[in-house]
Amino acid sequence: MLKKTATCAALVLALAGPQFSPVSAAPPVAQRTPREEREMEDRMQKAANKQRQEDIRKDTQKLFQLASELKDAVDKTNENMLSLDVVKKAEEVEKLAKKVKDKMREGSGRPLKPEPPPVELPRPIGPG
Repeated sequence: MLKKTATCAALVLALAGPQFSPVSAAPPVAQRTPREEREMEDRMQKAANKQRQEDIRKDTQKLFQLASELKDAVDKTNENMLSLDVVKKAEEVEKLAKKVKDKMREGSGRPLKPEPPPVELPRPIGPG
């Protein structure tokens, strides 16, 4: 009976999760000051910007390669023949160019100046 009770108690603790486990007495996380938070965010943003810039360089190199391949394929065609391969290559170039453009626009830093809220203009009254 005692063995069965101990097994049930262990099962309940295991199912309850780590918050009730007597073993998981991890020390509380120290509170960071706003300055430390800002510094940590700045470091994370710098690392993200560095990675984004590296991704843009790699994608741009790939884009250059695809565009060169597209040019070669187009040069091999004439006005009476358009290869399906040329169309697929053009689609690849388009997708990669959009990806590069989006990465350039996204920038992972905080805006320097907050954008003002949009202003709604009143609608004119009368026949429209």
